[in-house]
Amino acid sequence: MSRQTESPPPDHVEQRRSQWRRELPEVDTIGMAVLGRARLATILARGPIERVFARHGLDTGEFDVVSTLLRSGPPYRLRPTELYNALMISSGGLTDRLNRLQKAGLIARRRSEEDARSLLVELTAKGRAVAEAAFREDMALEAQLLEGLTQEERYRLAALLARLVAVVTERSAGQDRDLDRP
Repeated sequence: MSRQTESPPPDHVEQRRSQWRRELPEVDTIGMAVLGRARLATILARGPIERVFARHGLDTGEFDVVSTLLRSGPPYRLRPTELYNALMISSGGLTDRLNRLQKAGLIARRRSEEDARSLLVELTAKGRAVAEAAFREDMALEAQLLEGLTQEERYRLAALLARLVAVVTERSAGQDRDLDRP
């Protein structure tokens, strides 16, 4: 039997679905099968990924900051507002991260040349090296985690998850609008 058609052994999500089929057989639990497994995969991958960041002296939140700065391209600098919008965190949460990263010498805060009242957050040479090394190691680990899937399956799964996120985003926005109505 090929890898593409093999059924994985039953997991705890399938056990729960089986229990629900017994108790409420008319309820479709495919959402649990998809979203439950996506959540489980994320939870299982989180520890190894966090250990990668820790080897580089970072926690996940700090990695998010330095990687956002790195992928912004030269000169690897953003306004704090751009950072916290990109990271979807509060300005207070960002300030704590920036303080730790500055103390570690991974970022510098500089006055904006266009607006003296504004600070820019800039990746230092050390920060760039750490961010790049951590990202490379993280991507190697994530590739290893996906080795059980063929390349075609990886790309198909990525495309399906992107589509799922778009649908969930659209539906969530619609539900939020419905809650705002009197």
